[in-house]
Amino acid sequence: MRERRAVKFELLHGGRRGPRLGRLQIGAIEVPTPAFMPVGTRASVKTLGCEDLEEIGAKLILANTYHLHLRPGADLIQRRGGLHRFMSWEGGILTDSGGFQVHSLAGLRRILPEGVEFRSHLDGSRHLFTPERTVEIQAALGSDIHMVLDVCTTYPAEERQAAAEMETTLRWAERSKRQREQMLSSGAPVGALFGIVQGGLYPRLRQRCARELASLGFDGYALGGLSVGEPASQRPAVMDATLETLPAEDPRYLMGVGTPADILDAVGRGVDLFDCVLPSRNARKGTVFTWDGKMVVKNRVYAEDDTPIDAECGCCACRRYSRAYLRHLFQVGEYLGGRLATIHSLAFYQQLMERIRQAIAEEQFSSFAAATLSRMGVGAVE
Repeated sequence: MRERRAVKFELLHGGRRGPRLGRLQIGAIEVPTPAFMPVGTRASVKTLGCEDLEEIGAKLILANTYHLHLRPGADLIQRRGGLHRFMSWEGGILTDSGGFQVHSLAGLRRILPEGVEFRSHLDGSRHLFTPERTVEIQAALGSDIHMVLDVCTTYPAEERQAAAEMETTLRWAERSKRQREQMLSSGAPVGALFGIVQGGLYPRLRQRCARELASLGFDGYALGGLSVGEPASQRPAVMDATLETLPAEDPRYLMGVGTPADILDAVGRGVDLFDCVLPSRNARKGTVFTWDGKMVVKNRVYAEDDTPIDAECGCCACRRYSRAYLRHLFQVGEYLGGRLATIHSLAFYQQLMERIRQAIAEEQFSSFAAATLSRMGVGAVE
């Protein structure tokens, strides 16, 4: 397994609130922020190879601890030299802890004082995820950034429930940090550790969670539980309450939220990192993102359209193939259609982040965001 790569964050522009520019350094890999992470849940961004991710400019991707623990197993990946070598990816890797599966697999888990007991969706076998064990699994995977185990509160939730689950998240965060420190003291190659702010849609709870996590001291902080079915209009108050409480000098990561409108709104409030399955999942079904808004490329209207998906995009799908050809691929069920659409949508997201960073550097973010949303035909928060 490779040696642990140091992870450092430098805030270059901005502060506690408002758009920020930063630099996340992962060994020799420099990730300019704000940044978007393609989702490679099972050590693969669906339909793409790592060469595709490199070509579109991705520097950091996300993988999932729960799924990789079940198959092929963290021990196997460790014996293969770690996740980077296993999937042939030299960029950064952030691994979620399995906390989102507390929400998404609610019918297959039990929350216990010591952790979460999952019944595998593959074969029904039982697996206990404790805060300590999830740190150990992520270290075995060899990811650069680990997430603490948390309870992702499902919407809707009464304040009493959200408070109880936030308290559990705080206890588990402290245990996760203690485990990481013990492993570091023994010389184990453990990655950076991010805390996760929970508390449902209750700003008071979010602020308390953020304060207590900050007092523990993590390498970065995530806003969790904000892509679980809640109305998008309720997110801004929660984000503002959280971001004004978190340390300004550390990276802030909004988990799982990711339409272009969502990203522009969150960047304007002070978020640095994003991930979302939306661009790749939609692309595999024939819907792509462009500078002129969403395009359902498999629609009849594109049957004889010889133009690229997006004339402003330089990805290989746009350089070489037409809308008519992509529509044909979807019509006949060729896998290439989903692959080319995924390449484009993820390339578009990287281009969006690059233009966002440029606009922040030029002190033009507000006008850029307004013009971009107007061109895409969406509101301030989609």
